[in-house]
Amino acid sequence: MPQLDFSTWGNQIFWLIVTLIAIYFILSRIALPRISAVLAERTGTITNDIAAAEDLKQKAKDAEAAYEKALADARVEANRIVAETRSEIQADLDAATAKADAEIAAKTAEGEKAIAEIRANAMESVETVAKDTAQAIVSGLGFSAEAASVDKAVADRMKG
Repeated sequence: MPQLDFSTWGNQIFWLIVTLIAIYFILSRIALPRISAVLAERTGTITNDIAAAEDLKQKAKDAEAAYEKALADARVEANRIVAETRSEIQADLDAATAKADAEIAAKTAEGEKAIAEIRANAMESVETVAKDTAQAIVSGLGFSAEAASVDKAVADRMKG
């Protein structure tokens, strides 16, 4: 093996040092700056991504707050609409109830008037029947009575 020949060691050591120096300069001037640039770019990208994520997180929080506010506003609006509708329905119900009460009162008044007429007619009928009955009883007993005296007797008796 030529590497183990001591006569060529000086030459091998020289070329080893030249090769190491060449590799050092190539790595330090070309490869390492490129690696540093890639690492710096990655670090920058990661930092930018983290910043963008924080920004998006804040936007998501703002959007959630806006959504919650819109939802609360919608609930308030819905409650207001329900209250308005309820009051309109109550007003319609009150109007219908008042109309029904008025109709009932009118029908009750008509009914009371009819009852009063029926009572008046009944009293007249009772008076007529009483006069006819009194006239028949007096005739049945064999007496005669004038219609005016029978009318007066019945009228006096009905008054109390």
